[in-house]
Amino acid sequence: MRATTTIATKLVYAGLWLLLAVTASIGVTLWVTWQLEGGAAAVNEAGRLRMQVWRLDAARTLSVPAERREALVQELVGSLERLRAGDPKRPLFVPWTPLIRERFDAVEATWNRQRHLWDPQAPPDPTNAGVAFAIAEMLVAQVDELVLAIESELSRLTRILNLLQFAMIAFAVAGAVFMLYTGQRYVMQPLTRLARAMTDLQRGIFATRVAASSGDEFGQLASGFNQMAATLQDLYGQLEAKVAEKTRDLEAKRANLQALYDMSLFLSDTDSLQTLSDGFVQRLRQRVGADAVILRWADPALHGYMLLAEHQMPREIVAAEQVLPCGQCECGRAHLEQRTRVIPIERGDASDAVHCASLGFRTMVSVPVRLQHRVLGEINLFYRHALALHEGERELLDALAGQLANAVEGLRVHALEREAAVAQERNFLARELHDSIAQSLAFLKIQVQLLQGALRRGDSAAAEGHVAELQTGLEESLVDVRELLMHFRTRTHDGDIVTALHETVTKFRHQTGLTAHVEVHGGAVDLPPDVQLQVLHVVQEALSNVRKHARAHSVVVHVHKGAPWRFVVRDDGVGFDPVHHTQETHIGLRIMQERAAAIGARLTVHSAPGQGTAVELSVPVDAAVQERSPTPVDPQPPRAPDTVPCVP
Repeated sequence: MRATTTIATKLVYAGLWLLLAVTASIGVTLWVTWQLEGGAAAVNEAGRLRMQVWRLDAARTLSVPAERREALVQELVGSLERLRAGDPKRPLFVPWTPLIRERFDAVEATWNRQRHLWDPQAPPDPTNAGVAFAIAEMLVAQVDELVLAIESELSRLTRILNLLQFAMIAFAVAGAVFMLYTGQRYVMQPLTRLARAMTDLQRGIFATRVAASSGDEFGQLASGFNQMAATLQDLYGQLEAKVAEKTRDLEAKRANLQALYDMSLFLSDTDSLQTLSDGFVQRLRQRVGADAVILRWADPALHGYMLLAEHQMPREIVAAEQVLPCGQCECGRAHLEQRTRVIPIERGDASDAVHCASLGFRTMVSVPVRLQHRVLGEINLFYRHALALHEGERELLDALAGQLANAVEGLRVHALEREAAVAQERNFLARELHDSIAQSLAFLKIQVQLLQGALRRGDSAAAEGHVAELQTGLEESLVDVRELLMHFRTRTHDGDIVTALHETVTKFRHQTGLTAHVEVHGGAVDLPPDVQLQVLHVVQEALSNVRKHARAHSVVVHVHKGAPWRFVVRDDGVGFDPVHHTQETHIGLRIMQERAAAIGARLTVHSAPGQGTAVELSVPVDAAVQERSPTPVDPQPPRAPDTVPCVP
């Protein structure tokens, strides 16, 4: 079989050869069997010749009629003819061999020569009886030799048949072995090699290959498998490279996110501008591997950039560039570029200026600090070698600069909030002093003037009355001062408004001697601490009004927790007409209205002459202290310029 022959062709060839061999064996076996069957009939027919010779000789001796003797002669002649020509119907044929042919010819020749001795037409001749008998014996002996010769040939054919049978058995075994060998070599071995290769491929051994030693189906399959393995190996190699690249990208992004998180955590925990700036530049230099770093902040008044912080910068540059004019060098151009730049540093021509190249720096990275498209400053990173920034590094630097801008702006906002809170407290204190102590002092001044007039007139009764008025006014002023101090000292306890109200009502009860208590109903999430403080001030102001004007006997503070919260200060005093209330009452209500408006709450007063007063404050659960516009101040952190700080 040629190497390019297919498996199907090989199997067909093997099958055809086996079929031809089996057919030939069967054909030879059938032929031998046919010979044996015909030879057996020939032996039988030759054996009849002996009987026919003896019958014919006996008929001659016994004077059998001529017709009967003629029939016997014809029967013997017919047997000889059948032996010579054979009879396919029986079947009957002689396995002719030279010996059989010779002996048959001898029998036939003897018969032809001596046939006249048994001629039915010849008259009986007693003198020929002995000769006829001797001829008959000789003829029978020749027939016996013929029979022996035929039987000998049949024995040989029988041995051939047995040999063929053994050969067929051996051929069948050899054929089975041949088929097993063919299947093992051309089917099982290629399948086993492919199976092993597939197992190796499944284990990740992509360099596995199958030897394609033939051009049959398995050879083609092996070639296809090798191509598939090569493709997988190539794809896997590319996949490993891509995975490694993606892993590096993810690791870089993770590192960037960690850096952003750490920097954000640091910036959020820092409340000092200098600490924030110094810590930022130190962490930034360590993160990006710079040799030195400077943080400059735009100063519109100086038309340049103020050095806010630095790390590892040479002292010469720090001393010379505390304020860097715009456009003097590449540093300070962030307002023009507004993007991160990598700038090669070249030695300058000016000998009187401190140049970065002379200090060993070769590359500078300029990162603008932007806030809402405004440039607040810039970060300058210095390297002593050449540098190329990747996109991820640019994004990290921009993000860190954005965090810095937000942190500095947050410090500025916090400073403004602190100034606003101070201004608000000052305004509140001024209102309280004006509405209480200032009015009392004015009243006392009038009483002093009246007392001086009474003393000049010598009116002792009037003088005593004015002294009593002065004593009463001083006592009221002292109470006002103490109440004002209590307002400023009062704070909620860990966000618990109810505890603070209980303390306030207890102090009110001790100061006035009135019956007062707090009733709490419902349940809800606590209000924010700053909102609770405003609510407490409103309740304190309401209690102060009760002490000053209500002439009540008892006071109840109702707290309804829910959505919204409701605080009701109810007394059983003289009440008043809300439409025609006094100026002093008006001032207290105005103060409470301002505090309620600051937290988005609603204040309602229910009162009538002789029926007491109820002051109700309704606070939403999402209340928050609203920001007020403070008096303009100059906070500590640098202010973000509204326009470009300078133009070189």
